[in-house]
Amino acid sequence: MLDGPTHTERKPAAGKELASSGYAPFEIVPGDESRGLVLVCDHARNCLPPGYGTLGLPETQLARHIGYDIGVESVTRSLAKQLNAPAILTNFSRLLIDPNRGRDDPTLIMRLSDGAVVPGNAYMDDEEREHRKTAFYDPYHAAISEMLDRMRTQARTPVLFSIHSFTPNWRGTDRPWHVGILWDRDDRLPRPLISALEAEGDLVVGDNEPYTGELDGDTLNKHGTQRGFAHALVEVRQDLIADEAGQNAWANRFARLLPSILADETLYQLNAGLETH
Repeated sequence: MLDGPTHTERKPAAGKELASSGYAPFEIVPGDESRGLVLVCDHARNCLPPGYGTLGLPETQLARHIGYDIGVESVTRSLAKQLNAPAILTNFSRLLIDPNRGRDDPTLIMRLSDGAVVPGNAYMDDEEREHRKTAFYDPYHAAISEMLDRMRTQARTPVLFSIHSFTPNWRGTDRPWHVGILWDRDDRLPRPLISALEAEGDLVVGDNEPYTGELDGDTLNKHGTQRGFAHALVEVRQDLIADEAGQNAWANRFARLLPSILADETLYQLNAGLETH
């Protein structure tokens, strides 16, 4: 029998049990907050908290892109180290709850993901849905907010850089982009970053491809657009960062390109036209 709760099994561990187990829903990699850059990694891992088993899925399914963004944890850690920037990474699979969605988004917890039925989500009630929000989703976003607030008060207005990855093929169609930059209404960071990547000469760069950055309630909308902070989300194709060599190469690339872009002091000013709270 596959490990993981179903509608007939006990409820997953409650908040106190999670806390007593030593589990934390996120990890903060320390860095120099005075530099003004924050890295976020919404889909860092494919692990599940105590009490959830594998959500009834085979490990092979959790190892797919439906469980996490392949390669991004290593890229984020390496980049944080090279730039001496703080990073906040999730410590749960996106199948448990997707932090890069609005809190009331219908795709927040997926019962079916790219052809895979998720048994541990199939019979979820409202109580369990709310528990996952308060135990996992909310603490992650609170950690981001607290860091941004502290940096703005004690150092300088922060800049957000979010790291993701995408599948080389989607529903039978190959994706030509090596990397994509996602953004919404604030182009202060995306535009120079796209230009820098295109200038490398060996990359097909997506501008809001293969996804759009205009999703209300996602991480950068919540912490970037709505607060007027400069931000960008990078998507690297997963076959390029599937192994250590690729992960190191892309971390090194960003570490080489970002410092000159981040030297622009206008990035550390609030975009008053976007700020809503």
